[in-house]
Amino acid sequence: MNSHRRGIKIFMATTSLLCAIGLSACSSTGGSSAGDVAGDAVIGGVFANLAELDYGTSLEQASIAAGDMLDIKVFQAEELSGKVRVDTNGQISLPLAGSLTVAGSTPTEVENKLKVLLGQRYLQNPQVTVFMESFTNQRVTIEGEVKKPGVYPITGSVTLVQAIALSEGLSSLADSKKIVLFRRIGDQTKAYNLDLDAIRNGKIRDPYLRGDDRVIVHRSDSRYWLRETAALLSPFSAINNILR
Repeated sequence: MNSHRRGIKIFMATTSLLCAIGLSACSSTGGSSAGDVAGDAVIGGVFANLAELDYGTSLEQASIAAGDMLDIKVFQAEELSGKVRVDTNGQISLPLAGSLTVAGSTPTEVENKLKVLLGQRYLQNPQVTVFMESFTNQRVTIEGEVKKPGVYPITGSVTLVQAIALSEGLSSLADSKKIVLFRRIGDQTKAYNLDLDAIRNGKIRDPYLRGDDRVIVHRSDSRYWLRETAALLSPFSAINNILR
């Protein structure tokens, strides 16, 4: 019964998304009220919740990458503690725990993974802490209406505002409300709509970027930006956002 209901939800979500994208494209030439409704549907279906982004300190929320050095401590289990470097496959190898993929995760997320893993096999209520001792250079891509688009190396933590500054700021054609952050999380790509003016005015927080993030700044007169955003996401990513 549950699988049947979920199948209906997926069908309805897919239909709604495709209709919304189609109507949004039509609205770019006609500007009808139906297009406005479709635009709202696209925003609600494509963009993920800003609460998912990283707002903590660099040590807590930086994305782990190959080459990073981690200091792992397991309370009252010295044989499971120690320093380990992330290999080229994005994995670490620990005594008893074996290999664990950590690239793309934050230290807090790795802590939670290790707690579950060790709790299932060896320890009762394990207490785990993970610190990043060193960062490798990671990259973020800044595209669109900035003065100097390109791929920028980052070390440690860089916020969206700082990344825009690296690209020498917005161009005269940019719309500060049409900034889209794309982030790969596992096998899914998510998109986040950010308002630079709202960040600078303190209305919303300035999120930290992760390695391999992609930021696109759209033109103020762009009528296709919602459709372009949807096209860059896999259909199932957008559907998952709708079903949440």
